Amino acid sequence: MSPARQTNGSSQRIQIVRQTPILLTFQTERKAIRPKVAGKKRRDFDPHAFLSTIGEGRKFVLFRQKQTIFAQGDAADAVFYIRTGKVKLTVVSKIGKEATIGILGDGQFFGEGSLAGQSLRMGSATAMTDCATLRIDKKAMMEALHREHKFSDLFVAYLLARNIRYEEDLVDQLFNSSEKRLARILLLLAHFGKEGIPQAVVPKISQEMLAEMIGTTRSRVSFFMNRFRELGFIHYNGGLQVHSSLLNVVLHD
Repeated sequence: MSPARQTNGSSQRIQIVRQTPILLTFQTERKAIRPKVAGKKRRDFDPHAFLSTIGEGRKFVLFRQKQTIFAQGDAADAVFYIRTGKVKLTVVSKIGKEATIGILGDGQFFGEGSLAGQSLRMGSATAMTDCATLRIDKKAMMEALHREHKFSDLFVAYLLARNIRYEEDLVDQLFNSSEKRLARILLLLAHFGKEGIPQAVVPKISQEMLAEMIGTTRSRVSFFMNRFRELGFIHYNGGLQVHSSLLNVVLHD
């Protein structure tokens, strides 16, 4: 009886010895798994850091004043982000008539038509001042938009704001006089917003360009610019400056 008990006791001890490593191994595996799961958590994406640094498919490109960034008919293979400077967007008709469709500044995108299936540029982009831009390849831009929600939110918000601006331009063109259209475009170019403080506009902006933007003749622009200056709405001091009082022309019926 005694040997049998010892055998049973030995059997029990063997079972305990066998079970203990299995339990320890399982606990060790669980501890090893946890850091791996935590390690998969991605760092927060900063859209502004993305637009301020170079990387795969992104590079800084500098353009001198009046230098062509891309021309109408070029391959549409990238989006540009303006870090500093001003860029003019133009379109030329089949008969050679050129129209200025926009002037962009710091923090704005252009060339985004490449993301919507455009294989060729529908217009031209020219540096109005010395410009520092970030060139983002189409593939890199698409990947960032699909992968990073913060960046896609920022980009969509920009596109919506610009679409609203285009709608306002259309309404302005259809229903307002050339004088009001000129006043509005000057306020937009001046980034109007600070009461009583004149804001500098692009130096040496031509009256021909203003005429193209509002759809009138240079002589009409010259007439209204002289009138605005006499009334104290604008003045020239190394460049055109606009006062907030010009808003009265836009609001006056």
